[in-house]
Amino acid sequence: MKKNNRKKFYIVTTVPASLNFFKGQLAYLSNDFEVVAISSDKKNLEHFGEGEGIDTYHIPMERPISLLNDFKSLIRFLFFFSKKKPDIVHGNTPKGSFLSMIAAKLTSVPVRIYMCHGLRYQGYGGLMRTLLKTMERVSCYCATEVLCVSNGVKATLMEDGISKASKLKVIWNGSANGIDTDRFDRKMVSLEALSSIANSVDRFVFCFVGRIVKDKGINELVLAFNRLSAIYNDINLMLIGQFEDNDNPVDKTTKEDIHSNSKIHFWGIQKDVRPFMCASDVFVLPSYREGFGMVLMEAGALGVPCITTDINGCNEIIQDGVNGRIIPPRDEEALYKAMKWMYEHRNAEVKEMAKRARPMIIERYEQHKVWEALLEEYRSLDNNV
Repeated sequence: MKKNNRKKFYIVTTVPASLNFFKGQLAYLSNDFEVVAISSDKKNLEHFGEGEGIDTYHIPMERPISLLNDFKSLIRFLFFFSKKKPDIVHGNTPKGSFLSMIAAKLTSVPVRIYMCHGLRYQGYGGLMRTLLKTMERVSCYCATEVLCVSNGVKATLMEDGISKASKLKVIWNGSANGIDTDRFDRKMVSLEALSSIANSVDRFVFCFVGRIVKDKGINELVLAFNRLSAIYNDINLMLIGQFEDNDNPVDKTTKEDIHSNSKIHFWGIQKDVRPFMCASDVFVLPSYREGFGMVLMEAGALGVPCITTDINGCNEIIQDGVNGRIIPPRDEEALYKAMKWMYEHRNAEVKEMAKRARPMIIERYEQHKVWEALLEEYRSLDNNV
């Protein structure tokens, strides 16, 4: 496609940090489309745009529900879409997709893509759950196509009556951006950084990377590890992430145990998680809900077997007994038994899982293959207008 003939492809997220889900991909798409990233936080948005070599447009949005501010944001979307007349609007994250899909439909944008990365309402009950489900229904209704990051997300949207099956689609094997298997390769990890981490822990290491919150299964993880560390004195648990004391905090006793158990190493947020994963024997993600589980792809690409829960996305990346173990969510006993099994079989089955981990990720989620599949989909949608 000629540069001066490119169709307008506008991608929307509530905050610029969420655009990192598409890092590299937007630069790739700009060879075929005139890509514009729309988000709040002008400074960080422009910084992201410079890195991708794409244009940006700032529309203030707030993550919490705020009727007055949300209405103002919607008006801004309506004016911008009416003026610029995009060919494709690609909405992401609950608020960003909700506002952009409504505005795109009202301004007759021909291709309206809602990419569903996960189902936020699953973590709530009562009125908030009803409200979040309604937002999902509106986003799906206004979209011409709903791209699901996993088959589990697609199935749930149908089972919960959120969207018609005819609108739902999973591209290739799922995920929004695949994984850069060149970057997530042990050969690319600093030996100095790896040695520094390895010297601070004992022989067998479990690792978690993510938000330190209840819904990630942190309460169960710490309880299970406490039981295990009382039996074996050569195991460690590394936690990389930050505590979030919002409506989903970990138990007070869990927080105390993290800081008091000498076998639990809390590293906080890290710019580069690869050395920590490489210093681990098993990666653990006992989450209650995910859209896909990006960290499982990262650990797998680095040759680390995983323990995870039987939930959307995670049970597609990990195959029980092949490249890891799958357990029920919210089940401390099952998690304890899986961690114990991994430790006791560390010299045989676990090493075989580690050997299979990276080839499975490369085969199913290599980044450029995902980009090619997504580009083909966007071209087909644009050509059908």
